[in-house]
Amino acid sequence: MADKLPKDKTMRAALLHGVRDLRVEEAPRPERAPDEVLLRVRAVGVCGSDLHHYLEGSIGSTKASEPFILGHEFAAEVIEGGPLAPGTLVAVDPNRSCGLCEWCAAGYPNLCPNVRFAGVPPYQGALAEYITARPDELVALPEGFDAATAALLEPLGVAIHALDLARLKPMESVAVLGAGPIGLIIMQVARWCGAGHMTVVEPLEYRRNLALKLGADAAVSSWEEAKALTEGRGVDVVLEATTSPLGPQHAAEVVRIGGRLVLVGIPEGDEFTLNASLVRRKGLSIKLSRRMGHVYGRAIQMVGRGQVDLGAMMTHRFGLEGAPEAFALQADYKDGIIKSVVYPFGDD
Repeated sequence: MADKLPKDKTMRAALLHGVRDLRVEEAPRPERAPDEVLLRVRAVGVCGSDLHHYLEGSIGSTKASEPFILGHEFAAEVIEGGPLAPGTLVAVDPNRSCGLCEWCAAGYPNLCPNVRFAGVPPYQGALAEYITARPDELVALPEGFDAATAALLEPLGVAIHALDLARLKPMESVAVLGAGPIGLIIMQVARWCGAGHMTVVEPLEYRRNLALKLGADAAVSSWEEAKALTEGRGVDVVLEATTSPLGPQHAAEVVRIGGRLVLVGIPEGDEFTLNASLVRRKGLSIKLSRRMGHVYGRAIQMVGRGQVDLGAMMTHRFGLEGAPEAFALQADYKDGIIKSVVYPFGDD
């Protein structure tokens, strides 16, 4: 059930002050606009893009000029405002597109140049006790969903969007580069989209082991090993989900002549390497994946049918005061971590 708002108009929040400087402190509680809903944050997943801000201070030109609240993978419950009853558990789409531009009109809200994206400067995120959102950004959940699973519908949506771009055909061979949370979810979605032989490339052994447990046919530590499994032919489709500037080049090496490549990962330093002659001579089709479109309905169905195991991603759980530890562990790949989930009220 939704709590009563304290009279004090402040809240606890995890604010990023600089590179590797995340502090939990008092912050102003957001005031909801007339067209917004006030939400009590229940669970927040730590995403790889959050880590880019944590480790590099920015993603490309997007940089905070003052202490900032990260967090865009989250679930919350309604406090006040909007048509949903107080206490309703919701997943929240962090992408507030303008709805008016050419790209929104064409059905690509994820490409809106006027987007207000929660947890990306200057728009505050969900690593806090409270946040506001518009009613159209809320997705009420069926019975049986817990807050952490609801939060991870957002990365599941990213994976679904990536597979939409891949246009996978039944029994095509697939390689997924990177067995972090996004890569592991992409792998599971690809299987339900009809993938044939599935190879995962990941340098960390514990992540390779989890990939095998979740259904990969092979898990290797390098692109050379992945290509060798095909006797030099290459796979039909590669989905790249690493943070390495070399990830796209390795993906191009693994994919077959005339194959398809979807780049999902965000590289460290905001640049990647891709050999022009290789991709030209192979005649590759390359797409870059940005966030997602309207896919929450499909994400909910996949979870409800047991087609993806999101729980396997949630290796570490923290209260809000533990957010700095959550980020440090995940940034340094310590303690067998895949993904941290932060509970601002410590009640899940």
